[in-house]
Amino acid sequence: MTTLAPPTDPPVASDPPAADTAPTGLRPSQLAWRRFRRDRTGIVAACVVAVFVVAGLGAPLFAKWYGHDPYTTYGQNRPGLLNEFGFPVAPNGGMSGEFWLGLEPGLGRDVLTQLLYGIRTSLLISLAVVAIVTVLGVLIGVTAGYLGGGADYFVGRVIDVMLSFPSTLFFIAFTPVVTSLLTHPGEQMSPLLRGAVIVAVLAAFGWASVARLLRGQVLSLRSREYVEAARVIGASPGRVVLRELLPNLVTPILVSASMAVPTYVTTEAALSYLGVGMVEPTPDWGRMLLKGAEVYKTDITYMCVPGISMLVFVVAFNLFGDSVRDALDPKSDR
Repeated sequence: MTTLAPPTDPPVASDPPAADTAPTGLRPSQLAWRRFRRDRTGIVAACVVAVFVVAGLGAPLFAKWYGHDPYTTYGQNRPGLLNEFGFPVAPNGGMSGEFWLGLEPGLGRDVLTQLLYGIRTSLLISLAVVAIVTVLGVLIGVTAGYLGGGADYFVGRVIDVMLSFPSTLFFIAFTPVVTSLLTHPGEQMSPLLRGAVIVAVLAAFGWASVARLLRGQVLSLRSREYVEAARVIGASPGRVVLRELLPNLVTPILVSASMAVPTYVTTEAALSYLGVGMVEPTPDWGRMLLKGAEVYKTDITYMCVPGISMLVFVVAFNLFGDSVRDALDPKSDR
């Protein structure tokens, strides 16, 4: 008797293998841009930062169209704008169709143009500091990490000493000293020279953190196979650094620079607030906050305008820096 085998189920067609959605043939910069475009927070933060940058750099053009400047004392030149105590007569700090953000208590200068010119002052100083700090940090950190040995030990100890200084205290102490060395007694320093002094002092103490970061990166990269291969074929140290190491350091350099800009903006404003930064009549966020702290009980608007503006700018730039870091991270998958 023949036993029939039980019927078998018909073969089920297996699902086709999932296609690899990872883009191929794209450069790292294109991949980073794809990841950044998908980050809505980063896009919004970038737009806010762009508005601040354009507003600061275009402040003279806006002031010409607006019809006011940050230096004219409108409240003292025109009766009826300030009361007998020097405060704006109109509510909300004197806001009106003519003076959009009101008037400065005491002198009666336009707040909006002061704010825009203050953005320009803080932003230009911070960008100059970041540029100098980045260049010095790259040169010192990469050189120490690549050479190793005694040079690396010496640079490492110098970096440790620089990072151990209470930077804010030294900013306050050294800025007047440098200012007195460059001017004669009783002579007023020009705003350009004062800004250069602030940039020099901030850069003198700011390069160490960048140098330490890049030194550690180079120490981990110099033993890689492609670096050893470049040495074996006779590449010079300069070629190894420029062609093999620096391309792999672009990400930490960009991230460090993007994170440093808001830090130096607030540091410059703090120096002006403490009286060792930009002084009258140069528009500056820190100087506006100092004036606002004197009159906040009577006119809180004048203190809120630069305070809120600085808060928005710093938060937006930090979020933008986080998004740049995630976009440049090849392990990021969004």
